[in-house]
Amino acid sequence: MPRNFPLEKTRNIGIMAHIDAGKTTTTERILYYTGRTHKMGEVHEGAAVMDWMEQEQERGITITSAATACEWNDHRINIIDTPGHVDFTVEVERSLRVLDGAIAVFDSVAGVEPQSETVWRQADKYGVPRIAFINKMDRVGADFEMSVRTIRERLGANPVPIQLPIGSEDDLRGVVDLVAGKALVYRDDLGIEFDTEDVPAEMADAVEEARHHLIEACADADDELMEMYLEEAEIPEARLREALRAATLELALTPVLCGSAFKNKGVQPLLDAIIGLLPSPLEVKPVGGVEPVKGEADGRPATRPADDDGPFAALAFKVMTDPFVGKLTYFRVYSGKLSAGGRVLNSATGRSERIGRLLMMHANSREEIEECYAGDILAGVGLKQTSTGDTLCAPDAPI
Repeated sequence: MPRNFPLEKTRNIGIMAHIDAGKTTTTERILYYTGRTHKMGEVHEGAAVMDWMEQEQERGITITSAATACEWNDHRINIIDTPGHVDFTVEVERSLRVLDGAIAVFDSVAGVEPQSETVWRQADKYGVPRIAFINKMDRVGADFEMSVRTIRERLGANPVPIQLPIGSEDDLRGVVDLVAGKALVYRDDLGIEFDTEDVPAEMADAVEEARHHLIEACADADDELMEMYLEEAEIPEARLREALRAATLELALTPVLCGSAFKNKGVQPLLDAIIGLLPSPLEVKPVGGVEPVKGEADGRPATRPADDDGPFAALAFKVMTDPFVGKLTYFRVYSGKLSAGGRVLNSATGRSERIGRLLMMHANSREEIEECYAGDILAGVGLKQTSTGDTLCAPDAPI
């Protein structure tokens, strides 16, 4: 079976946040708009799709990083839900190793909280490009500018708003897209119908200033754009998007979006930003490892670029027991491909094992697939000896 989505149209992202910043709700809405969930689950009602362990449904926090696949604009997005509690930091680190990009969700009332710092530092360590989503803009005391300021001051990042909220608290009506210079105004509660309008007159100055700031920030990382900016030439939207993407991937800046996932405002632009600004597996540096060499204790360093024709290499990042199929091993494929029933070598234990079935996971339902390819994140059934953090590879090309 051929691959459904080419590598350049795949995004492996994580959603990282402080507890209660609204991470699960945001994920839930993403799954709703991408058509994987028919009825939105509210965390308050204990029905969210990502929080599927019973223990989590009772407490309303996310414990395991379930991996979920969804589609948006012909792209495949794999979402890894990372826990926000300090006790689970090890698991967050593990998830970050398999991500290519991340969304950091912040609470617009509280701004950056202590746990956000820990996770942010970990993402810096692994060089994960990210975009920030200032959530809960509908809450009393929501303050977009303060939140952006705390990202700069407490995280030492370079946050650049690419959206401004239209109204806030109860009066949140939509967002202004600074790249396109247009306003998205929502018409209904489900956030499905929205109109693209001109920027409201009372916001014209603020938008103009924020757009200049955005162009300046992109120009810092792009000489050609800097010349256009200094000459006060008209900068085409496509050119600005390209510069913004390049700067995001180089970690030169962090684009900031805003909205309210709970009130369904600002979720579709967030999806567009995932595709437009975060990297595909081809745009991150190839994963590095060590190839064993006969007679040498250390082996030699080697890389596995994202390529279906390369030797199979994957990392098991999560092992859990499932009531229906037994032991599930979640893994991220870095290179090569593997068919259900194929054998893999676990280079940590030196044993080879057979993967009986391959499952594409959707938080609590699963779809069986025949073959997986580079860049995929999925779960395998039948790996008895594999534990978290082990490398799975082709028996004839150990790494």
